[in-house]
Amino acid sequence: MFVHTVFFWLNRPESQDDRTALRAGLETLREISDISAAYIGAPADTRRPVIDHTYAFSLTFVFTDQAAHDAYQVHPVHLAFVDSCRHLWERVQIYDAVG
Repeated sequence: MFVHTVFFWLNRPESQDDRTALRAGLETLREISDISAAYIGAPADTRRPVIDHTYAFSLTFVFTDQAAHDAYQVHPVHLAFVDSCRHLWERVQIYDAVG
């Protein structure tokens, strides 16, 4: 199993249009068949010192293995998402894990 988790911080976090556009872009990634499970969301309303809630959206994709993840990275839908949405984010942080 290969788990790919990505956090996005918007350039303009106050812009509802930017939030809507990024969320729509993230949703397009679900159609990539290499993804075994997909979770896309915004920060929960939990407030404890150990929780970072400064990001706008996160995604967690589960792949059967690293080869499936690698195929996702070069998939035309993923490349189109990056090309059309990269102007929306200020920062992206990625955590990959294997199990």
